[in-house]
Amino acid sequence: MATTPTQAHSSENYPFTLSFNANTDFTVLADHCERFADALIESHHSDERRALCYRLADCLNLLSPTLNNPIPPHLIERFTADQLPSKSPIFEPESELLCGYCMTLAQLLSKHTFTADEEKQLTGLLFELVCYFADDLRSPRWIRTTDGVKFIDEVAV
Repeated sequence: MATTPTQAHSSENYPFTLSFNANTDFTVLADHCERFADALIESHHSDERRALCYRLADCLNLLSPTLNNPIPPHLIERFTADQLPSKSPIFEPESELLCGYCMTLAQLLSKHTFTADEEKQLTGLLFELVCYFADDLRSPRWIRTTDGVKFIDEVAV
């Protein structure tokens, strides 16, 4: 099942009003990344698309060095569940989309330039990856059991 953008923006400039810095919580950064990717896939203006790419890259650059950091104590409760989640983040684009993404990336890597159609494919891939990445960052890590709190991976079968 492919992820499709669903958010409607009240203003074309909405994603540009999002503020963040090195102190922004990683969950907020993940939300922002998803909003930038959503706006990017909906945008038809090259200057706006370029600006959204820069904003997304800035956000990802802030997230990247923190990915192996422990979850801050004030967020532990948010990432602790009482039962196993019914659904985990999963990256499953439809086979036609996945094939198109792979062909486009292979072509792009071999010639270092791309057409408008290839840009659309790359944008779709970027959207899918960012949404998966954001979902993964926001998913619970621990579960309360009769034996205490455990990592979900230890309990999930």
